[in-house]
Amino acid sequence: MSFNIALSGIQAINEQLTTLSNNIANAGTYGFKSSRANFASVYAGDQANGVQVQSLTQNISQTGSLSSTGRGMDAAIQGRGFFTSRDTQGVVSYSRVGIFSTNADGLLVDSTGKKVQGYGPTVGGVLGTMGDIAIPTGQIPAVATTKVSYAGNMSGDWKTPTAAFNATDANTYNMVKQSVVYDSLGTQHTVSQYFVKTDADTVTVHYSLDGAAPATNFAMNFGTNGQILPASTTGPALTITAAGAAAMNFNFDYTGTSKFAGEATNTTNRADGYASGTFVGVELAENGSIVAKYSNEQQQVVGTIAIATFPDEGSLVSVSDTAWIANANSGAPLYTTPGVGLGGKLSKGVLEGSNVDITSELVGLMTSQRNYQANSKVITAENQMMQSLMQAL
Repeated sequence: MSFNIALSGIQAINEQLTTLSNNIANAGTYGFKSSRANFASVYAGDQANGVQVQSLTQNISQTGSLSSTGRGMDAAIQGRGFFTSRDTQGVVSYSRVGIFSTNADGLLVDSTGKKVQGYGPTVGGVLGTMGDIAIPTGQIPAVATTKVSYAGNMSGDWKTPTAAFNATDANTYNMVKQSVVYDSLGTQHTVSQYFVKTDADTVTVHYSLDGAAPATNFAMNFGTNGQILPASTTGPALTITAAGAAAMNFNFDYTGTSKFAGEATNTTNRADGYASGTFVGVELAENGSIVAKYSNEQQQVVGTIAIATFPDEGSLVSVSDTAWIANANSGAPLYTTPGVGLGGKLSKGVLEGSNVDITSELVGLMTSQRNYQANSKVITAENQMMQSLMQAL
C-alpha cells in the first residue's frame, strides 16, 4: 500500500514539475499566464490511497509587466479584458497578446494569423457591426472641395489704394493669397484672393479662379472690436468647371478673421477636399481605432478593436498558454471598446509580458525536488523491507 501511495506522489510531482518548467520556460512569452498544480488526496473508500493533481489553475487576472516595442500596431490592455480573434473554422478565442498586422486579404490579424474582431466604421455616432476588421488597401477616391476655411488678420494699418483694383497692378490691392481646391477628379485648382481695403471698416476680396480675371468680389465688414461681423463670415458661391469633372461649387469661410493693427497674417488656409490617394499603411490609436493612412495625407478610421470581458474570467478554458475560449462557467463575453465600461484602456507601442514570478517558481521547483526525493526514499525503504522479508522466508 505504501509503495502505491509513494508512487502516486512521484507521478503527481512529475505533473507539478511539468507545470513549473512550463512557467519558467515562458517567463519571456508575451501575454503568458502562469499555472499552478492543485493536489488532492485519493481515497479508496474511507482509506487514503495516495495523491493526484486534481486540476491546473491559471493566474489569468494578474497582469504582467509592460514592455515597450515602439511598433505602432502593438498594444497592451491596462486593466480587464481580452482581444478577440476568430480562426478559419470560426472558433472565437481570447488573448492578451496585442500584436496586430494586415494579411494578404486586407484583414486585421493577430500574431497567429487569426482574424481580429471589432466594430466597423462609426456612422452617425453609432459603432458599426461586430466582425472582421477590413483595411481598404487600394485607392481612395478624390473628394471635391465644398468649403475653404480662411482666417487671418487684415492689417488695420493698411492704406486704401488710390487706383481702382487691377489684378496686374500690385499697387491696387493690399495683399494676395492663394488657396488650393480640388474637383471631383482630384485635380488641383488655384483660387487667388486679392484683399483691398475699401474704407475703415471694410475689406473687399476679389477672386481669381485658375488665373482668370477676377469676376466676383465680396465685402468683409468689421466691427469696432476688430472682429469680422457674423454676416461677413461666409463668402459668395464660387464655381470651377473642368473638363471631365463635375462642376465644383464652394465658398470661403472667414470665421475668425480680424482687422487689428500690425502685420497682415493668415492662420488658416485649408480646403476640405482632397485628391485620390493610395494606401500606405495602418496604425492603431490608443482608443482602439484602426486608422488607414493614404498618400494624399488623408486618414480614415476603418474600425475599432473590441475588448471582451467575462463574469468569471478565471473559468476560461485554455487552448494555448496565451489564448482561451469561453464556456458556461466563464459566462458569455461582454464586448465594448477600450476604456469603456469594464474594458481596460490600451497602451500603444507596448506589449504585456508574462506574469511568471521566477523566484516563486524556483522555490516551488526546489520544494518539488525535496518531495520527489522523500517519495523515492519511501519506495526504496519499501523495496528493502520486501527484500528482507523474502530473504527471511
